Amino acid sequence: MQVKTMEGLAGARTNMNLVNTPMRVFKEARRKGDTATMERAMGYVSEFAEKAEEYKTEAGEGMEEDAAEAKERAEIELEKMIEKRREESEKLEEGLESGDIGTDTVELSEEGKALLKNSMDADTKDIENGNADITKKPVMYTKTGEAIV
Repeated sequence: MQVKTMEGLAGARTNMNLVNTPMRVFKEARRKGDTATMERAMGYVSEFAEKAEEYKTEAGEGMEEDAAEAKERAEIELEKMIEKRREESEKLEEGLESGDIGTDTVELSEEGKALLKNSMDADTKDIENGNADITKKPVMYTKTGEAIV
């Protein structure tokens, strides 16, 4: 928060609080019928109210400046992020073209290889023998979980 904004908010609040005292004096003078004291008290009230308005204007200007600065900072950050992504993309493309970046590899243990081979052989035999359930229709379910045929 900018100094101008803080000063404006604090000044406006202080002057609005200061209005309370002359207003209390004004009400008391009105009750007594003392017009001179009423006029003097209203002079103070208007003076404090004018100062509060000035501070309010200053706070508004400060908040506009804060918003402009925040917008500029956000644009700069966005540009930095775009540039960073562009550089990462270029590095990735260069790596793919040069072969530096390859695909992931998976190593299977001997036991895993045997299980994979047995699984593949069983699927192949089922298809060759006509035991594979290729024609099975998809099943739909209701909200309660019952199958709809």
